[in-house]
Amino acid sequence: MTTTDLRLDLLMKLSDLPGVPGQEDAVRDFVLAELDGLADEVRVDALGNVIARRAASGEGPRGRVMVSAHMDEIGFLVRYIDEKGYLRLQNLGGFDTRNLFARNVTVHTRGGALPGILTPAGRPVHIASPEERKKVPELREFFVDLGLDGDAVKAQVRVGDMVTLDQTARRVGQLVCGKAMDDRASVFLLLETLRALRGRPLRHDLYAVFSVQEEVGLRGAITAAYGVQPTVGIGLDVTLAVDTPGVGPDEAVTRMGEGIGIKVYDSSMISTRTLVDEFWDLAQAREIPAQLEVLGQGGTDGAAIQRSREGVPTLTLSLPTRYIHTIVESVHETYLRAGVDLLVAYLGEPSA
Repeated sequence: MTTTDLRLDLLMKLSDLPGVPGQEDAVRDFVLAELDGLADEVRVDALGNVIARRAASGEGPRGRVMVSAHMDEIGFLVRYIDEKGYLRLQNLGGFDTRNLFARNVTVHTRGGALPGILTPAGRPVHIASPEERKKVPELREFFVDLGLDGDAVKAQVRVGDMVTLDQTARRVGQLVCGKAMDDRASVFLLLETLRALRGRPLRHDLYAVFSVQEEVGLRGAITAAYGVQPTVGIGLDVTLAVDTPGVGPDEAVTRMGEGIGIKVYDSSMISTRTLVDEFWDLAQAREIPAQLEVLGQGGTDGAAIQRSREGVPTLTLSLPTRYIHTIVESVHETYLRAGVDLLVAYLGEPSA
């Protein structure tokens, strides 16, 4: 078993960056800076995906392996500004509204960032009826208060401006906790894999893709896979680790303590079985902690790669994550390390 050193400060910086689908600019700039010296070629395609290529070693036959992690996070766009200056939102990605009460947010305008408060319409608990206290509001009921009058808001905010939830990443025991670990943790994992592979021979040409607009339909990975034309696809994403109170063991999906997830199934794809077996056997041989994963709902960039052109053998590696789609998404440092080790073992020459 290898012991990859990880720059967890880099992961926390990635988590803090804003980047909803279609507005991943800050994350893309960060990734481009970190890729310096790690690839033979780096380009940004028309949709905004970052594609970094490293050529295989030697002159013999080789494949094209595409590994994809998405840069975008769930968030909002401004869809309406009322006369008093309150903002109504369009969600980008799935939210559990129980986690959105009284949240600090940032509205990203052309003139700069504005702090705001996100909360649902209605009476506070002091004057609410018993029925109102039990109600879980729908997303359309939430609004953002910028603390400014209507004219001041309309002078600065436009429909389509990005709104992100505020949270500073931090360490909690062996967990790294913050917003947007879905999927900045996998962006980090892919960057660290490229760093670990620097100077090492590769079995196949590697295309490391940092994709856009995953949370609204795997859109970036669709176009990237069409352009790359991979012979093997690997998606990188988080998955549920519901090994917490109130959930039965059969519903946990993955568990902290059992390793990086090797996806067998989710509602968007069935991983290619030969790849599942290959990665599982490799993990066992290298003593890399791993677990098999079946997720009833959800999808990853792997599904987009798998369905590209005439079809591509594909699987997804999943980071077990607690509290997904909240501002306290939590990943374990051990499984970040395991993910890097497993990818390096697969992508590198057997003698490396």
